[in-house]
Amino acid sequence: MPEIVIAGIGQIPVGEHWELSLRSQAAQALLAAKKDAGGLQPQALYIGNFIGSTASHQTNLGALLADWSGSWGIEGVTVEAAGASGAGAFHLAYMAVASGFVEVAAVLGVEKYTDMVGPGVEGAIAEGGDYDYELAQGLTPAGQAALLMQRYLYEYHAPREAFAEFPLLAHENAAANPNAMYRKPLSRKAYESAAMVCDPLGLMDVAPYADGAAAVILARSDRVPAGLGHGLVRVTGSAVTIDTLALHDRENPLAFDAARISAQRACRQAGILPGDVDFFELTDAYSIFVPLSLEAAGFAGAGEGWKLGQDGSLRRDGRLPILTLGGFKARGNPLGAAGVYQIVEAALQLRGEAGAGQLAKARRALVQTLGGPASTAVTHVLEAWNGRN
Repeated sequence: MPEIVIAGIGQIPVGEHWELSLRSQAAQALLAAKKDAGGLQPQALYIGNFIGSTASHQTNLGALLADWSGSWGIEGVTVEAAGASGAGAFHLAYMAVASGFVEVAAVLGVEKYTDMVGPGVEGAIAEGGDYDYELAQGLTPAGQAALLMQRYLYEYHAPREAFAEFPLLAHENAAANPNAMYRKPLSRKAYESAAMVCDPLGLMDVAPYADGAAAVILARSDRVPAGLGHGLVRVTGSAVTIDTLALHDRENPLAFDAARISAQRACRQAGILPGDVDFFELTDAYSIFVPLSLEAAGFAGAGEGWKLGQDGSLRRDGRLPILTLGGFKARGNPLGAAGVYQIVEAALQLRGEAGAGQLAKARRALVQTLGGPASTAVTHVLEAWNGRN
């Protein structure tokens, strides 16, 4: 049976692209991925986008972006799962290729956050929560994260200063990523003196929203042309799990059950345990999400995820590197495109092409993207592949 592999990747720098339209961003990333895949032409295009219909006043992205990237006559659909939209698009593409109905599929994550300026954009992003019971009552995504952080501090008696380690690590790693929005280290003083967003959540606990586009070409291994000039990455597991949309409907809001179940399912498909991976690209849209994700995936017990940031375990030379090229916090958070950026960055590590940010050991990755506070969780297992293993 042919393997399902990532044959090509493409991305544009994350930032505020006032000079680029949604379609221009998308075309640049997708054309770069096609070129990287040796000119493979996709039969289907799966697009991850969250706020395009509101911010860019554009729907029917399948038709628009297939047209603008020169892929006429193919299937094209948009996937929306809040911040997990791009990861969800990758999952659907993986299932399409695995089913045999599609041999080559393109995955595109794109977001043009700056098409909308002012308080309305925060409202559009908050629509990823429960409108009737959260947004209509004034609860924003940052407010949710602050409630989770306050509860975590209360339940587990974690020191507030421990959360600094996650954004500090993200910024340190982003210095090696030419596509990151912020490429300078963050000082502890800057973290501690940052303005309060929503007590106890400070400004440096929040990943900045940004524009961006990233793309992946997924294919059966027997369709990949010879002589690509780079390694292949095979997909051995992919799972999507949902929890209640409203945070208050959960028995334990700190459990992130969807993240736990999706990680277990993806690892089971791959025939591994979470501890068998060499690095973990997780969602750090808010710093509280980091320990909750580490705990959900089984790398720490409940209330103990913060401790992994204290002893160097999560650094690039540690036993479980995370956010290896800056994560959401320093690379920037392009919303519906973020999950595809995570996959592209993991692929660069597995191909040995991460430059100054390259891990010494990168054979297997766990990649997890969250929509909201783990209302949707999408997890993939990716492995470097030499055509034999």
